[in-house]
Amino acid sequence: MIFLGIFLLGCAAFPFALEHARLKMDKKARADAPGDFYYLKTGLTHYRYFGPKTGGLIVCIHGLTTPSFVFEALAKELVAKGYRVLVYDHYGRGYSDRPSGVQDRQFFVQHLHELLAGLGEKDVFDLVGYSMGGAIASAYGAKHPERIKKLILLATAGMGHELGSLTKVATKVPLLGTWAFMLLYARIFLQTTEKERALVTGVNYIVDRQQRELNYLGFLPSVLASLRGILTTSSQADHQKLATKNIEVVAVWGAEDNVIPISGKGRLLKWNEASRQIVVANAGHGLPYTHAREVIQNLALD
Repeated sequence: MIFLGIFLLGCAAFPFALEHARLKMDKKARADAPGDFYYLKTGLTHYRYFGPKTGGLIVCIHGLTTPSFVFEALAKELVAKGYRVLVYDHYGRGYSDRPSGVQDRQFFVQHLHELLAGLGEKDVFDLVGYSMGGAIASAYGAKHPERIKKLILLATAGMGHELGSLTKVATKVPLLGTWAFMLLYARIFLQTTEKERALVTGVNYIVDRQQRELNYLGFLPSVLASLRGILTTSSQADHQKLATKNIEVVAVWGAEDNVIPISGKGRLLKWNEASRQIVVANAGHGLPYTHAREVIQNLALD
């Protein structure tokens, strides 16, 4: 019985021991980071600007697992049109700090609000949100509509998603779900990203850079915190409020997306009849890096 108890205790501790052994996101890890950093109340935030200082500002918010480098191809297209682009890493991803705790809509809205204030960005801007970032962008726009010129949503969360059975268990079962997620999610993440290695993308080495996230302490807990936080809520109230503020909302969907179902298109139209819907043929969930040019062309930006 004693040996069985020790064995069970070891099994229970194993995924958390693996997490503890991961690398820290510290000065050494940030040595190759492009862009800059800003200290906010919750921690250090990594951000990058692209394009001329005189260009109209577009702020881009990334999704659940792929940091701000996901926008490199999109930023290149936007800069070619004269825009200035700001991207940043959520806490727990990329080169930003890894604080523990809840990652709900207020957490993400406050992060962006503090970053913009710290960087001295006071003018109105276009806001782009990809996947989970779409739910964040919608929440930010609903809370601060006076800041937004146009809201652009790419394969947006907040109206239904399909992230697999493990994430469903992890969000609904506190203790066992946490253990299962910490044990199994890294393998699933590797398998899922590896399937995209054959895709033609505008972001160099994107699969290797996505998988690199698993090397660092705090990534998995942050993903789980978001799954249990902002990704458990609907964006309905945010979009209904945005509709009353007459903010232009453009949603772009991948016709072959198996993560964010295209059924969200109809749901968004019910919430905001004035929203414009665009479907990119032959595109999956990787819209910003597989179809950046098509996305920009469909947006018909000046």
